[in-house]
Amino acid sequence: MSSSAPASRWEHFHHGADIGVRGLGPTLAAAFEQAGLALTAVVTEPARVAPKEPVELACESADPELLLVDFLNALVYEMATRRLLFGRFEVRLDAGRLAARAWGEPVDVARHEPAVEVKGATLTALRVARQADGLWLAQCVVDV
Repeated sequence: MSSSAPASRWEHFHHGADIGVRGLGPTLAAAFEQAGLALTAVVTEPARVAPKEPVELACESADPELLLVDFLNALVYEMATRRLLFGRFEVRLDAGRLAARAWGEPVDVARHEPAVEVKGATLTALRVARQADGLWLAQCVVDV
């Protein structure tokens, strides 16, 4: 890959009372990883989260858009039940199967200053596609 290739990144986009999360990357897996970081960033600054505890995730769907929603909802579930925040992701995709590892740590209210609790990923503004610039886009709105 040339050094002029755009870098992976995450973004938020406005959507009424909820918030959109968007991941962009040179591969579909990288875009999913960035969407995971965007999800964390709804709650706290991802750089504040130490990658101490690994959590394994697995999802399956022939539709990459539904796979993104399943992945984000698996993260929301782990965040809620384990009281963890995640700051690093490794996603592997193969024929509709997602295997991921998310690293994080327990919520520390004083250090993480959680803004909101994410309730779940939705089908609103759901899009997974390769863009004209070659980057993969993975986005949806999350309910907060």
